[in-house]
This record gives sequence, structure tokens and C-alpha cells, in this order.
Amino acid sequence: MITRRRFLQGLGAFAGGSALLGGYAFGVEPAWRLVVTTYRVRPAGWPPALKLRIAVITDVHAGEPYMSAERIAGIAARTNALAPDLTVLLGDFSAGHRWITRHVPAEAWAEALATLRAPLGVHTVLGNHDWWDDFEAQRTRKGPVFGRRVLERRGMPVYENDAVRLMHKGQPFWLAGLADQLALRIPRRLDIVDPVVVAGAGTRRRPQFIGVDDLPGTLAKVTDDAPVILLAHEPDIFPAVPGRVALTLSGHTHGGQVRLLGYSPIVPSRYRNRYAYGHIVEGGRHLIVSGGLGCSFLPVRLGCPPEIVLVEVG
Repeated sequence: MITRRRFLQGLGAFAGGSALLGGYAFGVEPAWRLVVTTYRVRPAGWPPALKLRIAVITDVHAGEPYMSAERIAGIAARTNALAPDLTVLLGDFSAGHRWITRHVPAEAWAEALATLRAPLGVHTVLGNHDWWDDFEAQRTRKGPVFGRRVLERRGMPVYENDAVRLMHKGQPFWLAGLADQLALRIPRRLDIVDPVVVAGAGTRRRPQFIGVDDLPGTLAKVTDDAPVILLAHEPDIFPAVPGRVALTLSGHTHGGQVRLLGYSPIVPSRYRNRYAYGHIVEGGRHLIVSGGLGCSFLPVRLGCPPEIVLVEVG
């Protein structure tokens, strides 16, 4: 029989543990932790002589106290120390939540990222927040958004439905960048009711967006048989990616920000945990989804610390 004293002791222990866990999730993991996650991938048909080290940075969401310009510069320095052959940035550079103590101007986070160094360069795509935070782009329904202009002024090319052919030790490959799939918000007066089934919750309304992505048009710019690496901020494009693409790199999900025992309760993807995080192989096609660096909507991370991803291909 549980006595009143033991019940109160247990309740106190539970409350104390919850407070500690909450403090860690809000104050420690998102603000102080940084890990390097390495994946080794050998896609079918990949040339044996072509070996690449790709550093992936995504979802910076610059804003103090979690992602100051100084911290971003430190992340860039740690990325350089990995000696990648090329570095890719997968979008969402601005803060995606209101829980910031100080705004970090685009010029400041772009200057910090401009310290990235790699022999084959630093290559970039944009994310949904880069579009959503540009009110003029939302009004006119077109880019280039401010974030793109800032990045390109600092020598970091931004690919929106474009591709570039690169050479590494005499071996060619293509780097293709997809424009964002959630770029334009549909005005509230035009909202579409989209019933989405959520486990145990019936249906709910989901905000609607218009993408500016063009996967067929992007891949049409690949003009030979060299292997293709696709950069796409959101992983939801992956079912449509043809086998011609050796590897797709994505961010956006943040690994759900709370990830326990390989499961994320909330994932900003129509596929939920299918593309929440990590290395996914479907039909011989490879997708790597980074948990990213910053936070979106709520400044919390638990079981999914900020990460730099290093992909060794070949």
C-alpha cells in the first residue's frame, strides 16, 4: 500500500525530474550542444574513383540566445576543421520562432557563414523561412528573396531549380539545387481545407502553401551521365526523385526537435517519421535528412542536438 508520504515523495521526484528535463530541453541542448554526425554512403552505380566528403549545414535559424553570429562563426570553423571537399547549406537561415532575445541581421549570419571553406566551394539552397520572412517576396509572389541576395554577395551561389557540374580529382558529378516546396503562403482568405489524418486525433486543418520547386526542370539541366546529388530543403520531394539521382540531402524537419528511441512525436512533413531524420534508403535511392542546428516555432530540443552532418560518398 502506498502511503501518503511516499505518494508525495514520488510526486515531488516526478516534478523535480520534469523540471530538470525541461530545463535541459530548453536551455542546454539547443544552446550549448553541437555534434558531428557522419554517414558513409555508396549509391548504386557511383563511380569507384569518385570519393567525396560533403559537409551539410542546415536550419541555422539565426537569433539570440541560441544562434548568435558568434556561435554560427564557431560552427563554421568546426565545419572547416572536418576538411570537406565541398560544403552545402540547405536553407532556413533566419529564426523560425518568436522566442529570441535579439534579432541577428542577415548581414551578420551571412558574414559568419562566409568563413566556410572547401576546395569545391560552398553551395546553397533556400528554405521555407527564407521565403516566409521576406514580406516583399510574399506580396509579389516572386524572388529573389533577401537572403539569397545576401548570400550571393558573399560568394555563396544559391540554386533554385538549377544545377552545376563539378569536378573532383578528374571525376565529374552534378550538384542540383531545388527551389523551396513551401515558399509562398496562401492568403488566409483563400485557405483550403486539407483534412490530414493524425494518429488518434481524427482530422485537422493544415495551412496551405505554393512551392516554387521544379524537379523535372532542375534535372533537365543535367546534360550527361555523371552522378547527381540533389539539395532539397524539405525531404517530402523524395518519393518523386528518380533513380537518376544518387543522393538527396535535406533538412527542414529538425529531426522533430524532440526525438526519443528513434521516434519524433511531431514532424513538419506529410510523411511524419518516414523522413524525419537520418539515412533513408528506398528503392535503392538514398536520402539523408539532417537534424539541423536551430529551432523552429519553439526553442526546444531533446534527443536531437544541433548537428553538422558529414557525408562520405563512395
